[in-house]
Amino acid sequence: MPHPPNSLEALAARVAELEAERAMTLRLAQTDSLTGLVNRGAFTSGLCERLEAARDTGAAVALFVIDLDRFKGLNDSLGHHAGDLLLAELGQRLRDDADPGELIARLGGDEFAVISGDPDVAARAERLVAALAQPAQIYGRQVAPGGSVGVAVFPRDAHDAADLQRFADMALYRAKARGGRAWSAFDAELRAESEHRRTLEAELRRAIPAGEIVPWFQPIVEAMTGRVVGVEVLARWNHPEKGLLSPAAFVPMAEELSLIRSIDEAVFEAACAQTAPWVAQGLIELVACNVSPRDLLDPGFSRKLIGRLAATELPATALCVEITETFLVSDLGLARRHIERLAAKGVRVALDDFGTGYSNLRALMALPIQTVKLDRSLIDGIGRDPRVSKLIASMLHAARSLGVRITAEGVEDEGQALFLRSAGCDRMQGYFFARPMPGEAMEALLRDVNGPPLELAAAS
Repeated sequence: MPHPPNSLEALAARVAELEAERAMTLRLAQTDSLTGLVNRGAFTSGLCERLEAARDTGAAVALFVIDLDRFKGLNDSLGHHAGDLLLAELGQRLRDDADPGELIARLGGDEFAVISGDPDVAARAERLVAALAQPAQIYGRQVAPGGSVGVAVFPRDAHDAADLQRFADMALYRAKARGGRAWSAFDAELRAESEHRRTLEAELRRAIPAGEIVPWFQPIVEAMTGRVVGVEVLARWNHPEKGLLSPAAFVPMAEELSLIRSIDEAVFEAACAQTAPWVAQGLIELVACNVSPRDLLDPGFSRKLIGRLAATELPATALCVEITETFLVSDLGLARRHIERLAAKGVRVALDDFGTGYSNLRALMALPIQTVKLDRSLIDGIGRDPRVSKLIASMLHAARSLGVRITAEGVEDEGQALFLRSAGCDRMQGYFFARPMPGEAMEALLRDVNGPPLELAAAS
């Protein structure tokens, strides 16, 4: 059957229209709507494509990652719309400053990236820093947050897209650590740090099931008598080659890798097994455990903790869970549910780092918290700054008026201990009494010295 006149032309026109619509949809899917730059997905694809082409030609590809300085302050002071206006302006500025063939992307938030073939990495980085430093007019105000830049080069620094991005990020973090408005390139120092980190990560993943992360204990003494009434549980890593590692050496990485919960659970179970006999024999009455803010943000945290505690022989009334103000500020409602659920089972709750934030007293009035722990930064000022002593005395008075016990941590000398005792502090811990120690040493201490005079409880 013959086609109607012009039907082939109409069909071709319709196909071309559909192709144009598909191309437009694809461009929109690959474009950041705020800045008009390519988005993270298109950036990742573009980086992989350019590295593949560079492998064939032997060309170098430089990846610059950019993070604005003090952008959060702008959002907080002028509002998110002002932040959006600045991001749009900087996106256009980066586009205008781009060399031919460069790919400019907004990765999200206040992060940008540039993929460049410019062999003069230093000059290109300086141009980027300068472009970001120029002030912009936002709501009639001059705003110039500036930015930091990190750069890594293929194939000199990395042989694939994932490592290239990771190394550029490491260089960026170093630039920001230098005070911002600076740039840094990946180098031998950062490579050694990267290799150390990768090794440590693999070792940490192995250490948890191997039982190398173990509880250590620091005594908590009664201020008036010097009697050891409890212990705080602290994590240590018995590394087979590097020896004993403090939390500072592995906890930040564990939190970043989402391993902190596994560590907390392993240390908690081991600590309960060690301390349950001490409680049963009357050697102590309190076992204090720190809880990661990330764990506390889990709505099921308190139920899970109660379940784990029930599987041990440690009485619920002997456990004290220490939480930070950071968690209270982030979700007061969830904090209340956790604390009330724990309190219903007899578990006590302490507010750690007391005296370092603005919402502590509000938390004491709003939540059934039984204990506060004075932050060591305050204790350090006793005897050196009269204002600190007055502040601590007033805080102790406020806490006592609410029926809350006060524990001072970080007590390091006799003068601090005597002042805190005279000011009405209930309990203390710190190097003046004893440093953290493994379970066997802690048990020996409890059996040999339980309730000495304050002066005799000092560690040599």
